[in-house]
Amino acid sequence: MTLQRLHVGPRMTEIVIHGDTVYLRGLTAEETAGQSLAAQTTEILAEIDRLLAVAGTDKSKLISATIWLSDIRTVDEMNAVWDAWVVPGATPVRACIEALLQGADLKIEIKVIAAR
Repeated sequence: MTLQRLHVGPRMTEIVIHGDTVYLRGLTAEETAGQSLAAQTTEILAEIDRLLAVAGTDKSKLISATIWLSDIRTVDEMNAVWDAWVVPGATPVRACIEALLQGADLKIEIKVIAAR
């Protein structure tokens, strides 16, 4: 199977496609860093939509999502945004974990895998 890398950087690649599976890098907020968890989640999910489109797929084909929160007690705030975003009946398997993120202004990181 072919391996395709899109948006390759010196440290990481944003999108790796292996056969019909699309892997996105972990995404954190840029424009909304320091703002609410809901704002950061909204920004990240919009970026996931954009990157999936670049790879020729969309959120209806999500396979897996891993979500890291700086404070697991805020999961309900994130879930409100997540639940409005995912496609009913096409939700991925998911893990939500508390972790130290790279910077005090970051509240969330999300990494997804999708089919094409």
